[in-house]
Amino acid sequence: MARVAGIVLAAGFSRRLGQPKQLVNLCGKPALQYVLDAARQAPLEPLILVLSPQIAVAGSGLDTTGLSVVINERASEGQSTSIQAGLAALPPDVDAVVFLLGDQPFIDPSVINRLVTCFERTNAPIVRPRYVDGPGNPVLIARALFPELRALHGDVGARPVLAAHAQEIVECEIPELASPLDLDTPEDVERARRRCQERALHV
Repeated sequence: MARVAGIVLAAGFSRRLGQPKQLVNLCGKPALQYVLDAARQAPLEPLILVLSPQIAVAGSGLDTTGLSVVINERASEGQSTSIQAGLAALPPDVDAVVFLLGDQPFIDPSVINRLVTCFERTNAPIVRPRYVDGPGNPVLIARALFPELRALHGDVGARPVLAAHAQEIVECEIPELASPLDLDTPEDVERARRRCQERALHV
């Protein structure tokens, strides 16, 4: 079996929202907590959580059991530095990483499971989910591409690496789900609060 790690990228500055989107309260829990809880239900080992110094202080109440917390002192330089901070914390025998976004609270653990299964079956350098509304996150990237991730600069995620290897991407079909909601705007936050309230009613 492949050893697949998880890196939760949660060091962003939420400039569009005006408040730390990772810590937005959704039904009594910070949005990021939902991501951490989902990551712990998936076959990812180790699990790395990358925070900015500011989020580390403001989010001191987060339950990070089972995760290694990495503080990215260069978070203001953009998401590429968080990717690099997460990679630097990995042991040398990791075969691939699933990158999870700290502002997607409703990521389904089954999606992560399927990405890992698809990677083990295909050994593809990149595996991403294809939801009913198109490709999305999280994305699994194999060790062979780690040098390219380390070479990224500025406020970019892994998108340049995905673009460079577009013909090699294997998509894992998730036809029963839509892409996870991002918390980028106040409207997104309200939508997320309605969704978690609806979930609570059906538990």
